[in-house]
Amino acid sequence: MKTTLTAALLVASLSALAAGQTAAYRAARLADGKPNLNGIWQAMTSAYWDVEPHPAGPGLARDLGAQAATPGGLGIVDGGEIPYRPEALAKRQQNRANRLKLDPEIKCYLPGVPRGMYMPYPFQIVQSQKHVMMTFEYAGAVRTIYMDKQTDPPADSWMGWSNGHWEGDTLVIDTKGFNDMTWFDRSGNFHSDDLHVVERITPRSAETLSYEATIEDPQTFTRPWKIRLPLYRHVEANAQLNEFRCVEFVEDLIYGHLRKQPAQ
Repeated sequence: MKTTLTAALLVASLSALAAGQTAAYRAARLADGKPNLNGIWQAMTSAYWDVEPHPAGPGLARDLGAQAATPGGLGIVDGGEIPYRPEALAKRQQNRANRLKLDPEIKCYLPGVPRGMYMPYPFQIVQSQKHVMMTFEYAGAVRTIYMDKQTDPPADSWMGWSNGHWEGDTLVIDTKGFNDMTWFDRSGNFHSDDLHVVERITPRSAETLSYEATIEDPQTFTRPWKIRLPLYRHVEANAQLNEFRCVEFVEDLIYGHLRKQPAQ
């Protein structure tokens, strides 16, 4: 009898635990009933260096030793590998070999989408019924997601043109109108101006979001592919975005050759 009772209690405990694990999280709501995504968020992933799985390795600035080394990572690409067209894969290899000169980040260009979402800098979401704003610490980049008056891109740009809608608790962002001047990471992964990104942002707890992006570019890839990663809320009492005005850091790199006298 005692053994039977103990087994029954164990089964009940495990069932309750399983129910708790599978219960869907319900996010806090705004006045319009939509999930509250407001806050300062940041990724914790080495996809900044390479979205595909990669081992740790030395950096390009060898004199900096371990300070410039690349950490290993499991990658954020579904299936592990980006489905490049053969000619595009060859270009990616050229980008990778020459990334110290070609990576747009080096000259403080805007990060593009989705790269800005997983760089090692925080970004802030400010939400209303008509717009969702994303402000990035890196380079002061800004995205406006249009939730009501949705239109086609008026022109190509670094961050694209974003229209959004809700599917239950998931914010779906459809972005087109990119130029071809941004990369996905520091490893030379790139796209053309035919890029189309559909992002899905879903609250998974009070302090985390699930982020997923489907990437389509028939000029560069043989099929659409996905990335997935969590985003973490900054919970410090004084959490805020700081200035990272990196243009000032690269002026000599970009314009130094125009000096009449070399910089001391």
